[in-house]
Amino acid sequence: MTTYLACMGTRPEIIKMAPIYKNLQARGENVQVLHTGQHEDVAQALYTFFDMDPDHQIQLKRRLPNLSDLTAELLQGIDRVLADVKPDVVLVQGDTASAFVGAMASYYRDVPVAHIEAGLRTGQHDPFPEEKNRELIGRLAHWHFPPTAQAADNLRREGVPAQQIHEVGNTVIDAALWVKSQVEQGHALEALPPEAQSFLYRHGASRLMLVTAHRRENWGRPIQLIAAAVGILLRLHPDLTVVWPLHPNPSVRADIQNAFSTLDTASRQRLCLTDPLEYPALISLLARCHFCLTDSGGIQEEASAFHCPVLITRDSTERQELVDAGGAVLVGTDPHRIVEQASALLNDPWAYRAMQVHESPFGDGHSAQRIADVLTCARTTH
Repeated sequence: MTTYLACMGTRPEIIKMAPIYKNLQARGENVQVLHTGQHEDVAQALYTFFDMDPDHQIQLKRRLPNLSDLTAELLQGIDRVLADVKPDVVLVQGDTASAFVGAMASYYRDVPVAHIEAGLRTGQHDPFPEEKNRELIGRLAHWHFPPTAQAADNLRREGVPAQQIHEVGNTVIDAALWVKSQVEQGHALEALPPEAQSFLYRHGASRLMLVTAHRRENWGRPIQLIAAAVGILLRLHPDLTVVWPLHPNPSVRADIQNAFSTLDTASRQRLCLTDPLEYPALISLLARCHFCLTDSGGIQEEASAFHCPVLITRDSTERQELVDAGGAVLVGTDPHRIVEQASALLNDPWAYRAMQVHESPFGDGHSAQRIADVLTCARTTH
């Protein structure tokens, strides 16, 4: 039996690692979960939902609010777990500090690393620090699991040996489709906060736009501009309703709330600012919304599983495949650009249908199975 240590700490990592955890466990493998504590406030609900309670947890002190302090804490904490567990393989996902430090700590102890969602690149400084994190993991990992052909090409251009690259799709589609089946059975609406539930019941006939904004480069003035654009859209389109789950950071929340302080009453009644949503509730909204406005990479992927057009409030994306397929448009944070593109989706049925991709470019719901096939085959041949 092979011992895998799944190193994760943020909401997206937990969601995307869950299908792999379940698939490897079903094959009789020993999969232990290390929770690094990065998203402590939302993590436990997700672990419970996916029935994968952590075997090991790091209690982050975060004495200083900077990346070097976080990296140092994670390195020491992950190293202690590695020394205790002595895993055969470490699984890391994406581009977080947990993924980067997990890969580096494993490299120091000569434990092979499998990088889930490898090869994503913007070729720019942003997103910071995620772009550099994933580049560095690409130098440390042994197995690279890019979700798309473009991501695989990125790795080959960087000199990763072809035999270590396995294009598998993205496990976020596995997770989203599984949760969708739960939504269809009526289990997810209960996860919505009460104010969001009543809001949706009141405005059931309106077209819904889901908005999220959390990336560090959009904090401050950019997020205020996004909110200004949402306010304009609410005034221009009386049949539009908006649900915006707010980032937990107090200053980010304050910027958004202040931006809507002068919004007229009629428009404000069609806006729901809510706390961060549990994953099933988010998927239920994605499955029913008309389109979404977001800077989230995960939502770009998940929306594609539900044929939901995406307006991306960034100047570049490491998920260019959806843009190339016509299912997403980069609008940045310029209110004029956001209003123009959103209004086209609301006013022009042809433009809307053109952005409803029929097949997600990120996967077919069987990515975790392919990853498990590669890993278990590789371990049995050694």
